[in-house]
Amino acid sequence: MAVSRFLIGGVAGVLLLTGGVFLWKGQTQLAEEEVIPDAPPDPGPIPVAAAGAPKRGPAPPALPAAKEASREERRFNRYDRDRNEVVSRIEMMSTRTAAFRKLDKDGNNLLTFEEWAGATGERFAGADRDKSGGLSRAEFATTAPKRVVAKCKC
Repeated sequence: MAVSRFLIGGVAGVLLLTGGVFLWKGQTQLAEEEVIPDAPPDPGPIPVAAAGAPKRGPAPPALPAAKEASREERRFNRYDRDRNEVVSRIEMMSTRTAAFRKLDKDGNNLLTFEEWAGATGERFAGADRDKSGGLSRAEFATTAPKRVVAKCKC
C-alpha cells in the first residue's frame, strides 16, 4: 500500500515537471519568434521656401485639449503627495488620520467601541429628523460623506 502511494506521487511529480518544461519551452519559443520592425524610412531634408514665397502660411493646427482626468485618476493624485506615481502606506493613511482623531475623544490613539458608537449614534440622531427611530431614504441620503471640492490655489 505504501509503495503504491510512493509510486503515484512519483508519477504525479514527473507529470508536473514535464508540464512545466512544456510551458517554459512554449514561452521561450514565443519570445524568439517576436519580430522587431524595421526603422521608418528617412524623410529626407526639410524643404526651404523660395526667395519670393509669402512670409506667412496657413495657421498651425490647434493644440489638442488636455485629457480630462477620470475620477479615479484625480483620487489617486490626491493621495500621491510626493508625485512619484506610487501611493505609499503613509500617504494612504494620512487622509484618514484627521477623521480618526475626531472620533478618538480621549486622545489615546485607541478607538474604543464607546467612542465609535457615540459618534455613530450622534450621526444617526442628527439624520433622523422625524425622530421615528428609523431612517427613510431621504434621511439616509444625508448621512453620505460630504464631497469636498478642491479649489485651485493659483
